[in-house]
Amino acid sequence: MGEGLELPDLFPGFATQRISAGGTDIHMRIGGVGPPLLLIHGYPQSHAMWHRVAPELAKHHTLIIPDLPGYGQSSIPPLSANHAAYSKRSMAKILVSVMETLGHTRFAVVGHDRGGRVSYRMALDHPERIERIAVLDILPTLEYWQRIDRAFALKIYHWAFLAQPAPFPENMIANAPRAFLDHTLASWTGDKSLASFSEEALAHYHAFFEQSDRIAATCEDYRAGAAIDVDHDAADQEQGRKIKAPLLAVWGNMGIAQGAETPLDTWARWAEDLRGKGLDGGHFVAEENPGALLAELLPFMTSRGGD
Repeated sequence: MGEGLELPDLFPGFATQRISAGGTDIHMRIGGVGPPLLLIHGYPQSHAMWHRVAPELAKHHTLIIPDLPGYGQSSIPPLSANHAAYSKRSMAKILVSVMETLGHTRFAVVGHDRGGRVSYRMALDHPERIERIAVLDILPTLEYWQRIDRAFALKIYHWAFLAQPAPFPENMIANAPRAFLDHTLASWTGDKSLASFSEEALAHYHAFFEQSDRIAATCEDYRAGAAIDVDHDAADQEQGRKIKAPLLAVWGNMGIAQGAETPLDTWARWAEDLRGKGLDGGHFVAEENPGALLAELLPFMTSRGGD
């Protein structure tokens, strides 16, 4: 963040740590007791999005809550022609390395939005590391691109906009970054407002999103999502590779993942051991409906085997 900038502490009692992996310094909050659980945020947010569910989860798990490369307070990998540094494969590898540095060779993971894409890529690329995985309001990247029609394109217009060559989308956003961020957040909620977000969390989101180099990093994330990430997904499908760890899919009934097929129909093509449920609200289930999310996450994370 900007030098000297003070942001609200949304995780009182949690440690703050930075770990270097793959040439990137990852900022994270760590707290709680029990088996390790990695929480990965999405766009256009930061680790702050977990603040409403972290206190209860921390009673049962040691939580590791990072900012993705380029987001929040983590360092910013350079942009490149193939966008490889922002591929979900690269981000997953970095976070696996971070977890290993912390002493966690096996762990559970929960990912929302872009963090959900990092999570399922992690489960496909590093199956020996992942005990359980939960994905919040997403479908696999390849599936989104394959199903885009008029209605879905309007719903996820940002996928094509943010993936345009640099610096077009970042320059457009930088003209009014707060307005763009607030519109994006509100438009993806169930009630189309900012009411679900605390002022403290919004302070975190605004602070990082008003930095031009971080806006560029988030666009690069989506360029990877329109190119190299699709290639990685397609290779898995062609080879019949599936996620082996038990997978919980949770989505907002008014969120982005809901479509003609139910999300479970789609995830069944990608996971061997699957369950899931839609919750009241929109895309930001951890902030719009934290109680209902916890009611799904806690029993899933503490159960064993395929129950």
